[in-house]
Amino acid sequence: MSENPIRAYAAVTAAYWAFMLTDGALRMLVLLHFNGLGFSPVALAWLFLLYELAGIGTNLGAGWLAARFGLAATLYAGLALQVAALVALAQLSPGWSIPASVAFVMAVQGVSGVAKDLAKMSSKSAVKLLAPAAEGGLFRWVAALTGSKNAVKGLGFFLGAALLALVGFKPAIWGMAGLLALILIAVVAFLPAGLPGRMKSEEAWGGWRSKDPRVNRLSLARMFLFGARDVWFVVGLPVYFQAVLSDGTAEGRREAFFLTGGFMALWIIAYGAVQAFAPKLLGAKSQPEAAITAKAITWAGYLVPIPFALAAAVLIAPAPAPWLTATILIGLLAFGFVFAINSSVHSYLILAFGDAARITRDVGFYYMANAAGRLIGTMLSGLSYQIGGLPLCLATAGAMAAASWWAARRLTRSEAPADQS
Repeated sequence: MSENPIRAYAAVTAAYWAFMLTDGALRMLVLLHFNGLGFSPVALAWLFLLYELAGIGTNLGAGWLAARFGLAATLYAGLALQVAALVALAQLSPGWSIPASVAFVMAVQGVSGVAKDLAKMSSKSAVKLLAPAAEGGLFRWVAALTGSKNAVKGLGFFLGAALLALVGFKPAIWGMAGLLALILIAVVAFLPAGLPGRMKSEEAWGGWRSKDPRVNRLSLARMFLFGARDVWFVVGLPVYFQAVLSDGTAEGRREAFFLTGGFMALWIIAYGAVQAFAPKLLGAKSQPEAAITAKAITWAGYLVPIPFALAAAVLIAPAPAPWLTATILIGLLAFGFVFAINSSVHSYLILAFGDAARITRDVGFYYMANAAGRLIGTMLSGLSYQIGGLPLCLATAGAMAAASWWAARRLTRSEAPADQS
């Protein structure tokens, strides 16, 4: 255990903030830049597939690596890999063919996906080991980290769109690489010694799947939850907004960049704010773990009707009716509120359920499921938009939300965790 848990938590949080700022900006830069070059929705989805696929393998391996070498080592590795990915992406040439460009960006995004999940697993696992146990301290600390992280990532979405409109693709990439390199140097210099997470040296690779059925069921619910978001968030909504908000001129495209990036940023920032306040909204300070588990099931059910209702509205409305755009915006903000409560409760429960002796591997398995959900959502986002436009994206999101609710309901089964020895 670190001798100064507050300082260690602050350093980990600052590093995670810096990473997620560049992660959000990079996603928006890539999406809007290549959409402006005429890439189809399916091609845009392909750009992010390796990013999500890399997260599945990374989370399995990262939990073991952190247990073997310590959380500080995996945090540094995540930041360094993101710098390398940004420098590599700056080498992209406009003279390359579309297949070559897609393959190159996919590979770079894959490195970025590895970097993101190393940083995420390190930060979340550190909270389990640093947070005070009394009076809901774990829920409050993880909610503050996760909520603030998403607010910063939302700012990154707007930053990416703004940089693309103001300075262009390559200068924006180089600027972010330089900023993150400075942050990495600062974190290495100021992170306190003794950040926990290393396991006994004689322990070997293995046991990647948790022996606690609650961890496995929560991971399944998490997979479907994030699939329900990304199926409209990754490709469908940004491409839809670009189509309805831009008049085809250069000035119109710039305005659409700002409007699209602005809404995506607002959504993520509001989502992060709700996550941060979820313990207070749920009155979790005085509630036992079983009561919070019951709330996870209830809030999973609240999410299901929202995307189905929005899909019906888009399907029957004459496009592009002004009231329809307002309905979509309000409906997706409502989706974000309920989604944020679900996500925050999940983030608490995985740390509450996880065994401290193998927390990095339990968290790694959980975030592997998270990455699998994002991968499925990304694939379905491009495919469903190409086939049926935004209505099919939203209806698919509703089906994924229903599957998450089904998986969450199984958390009530009172099975004792298997022997962890």
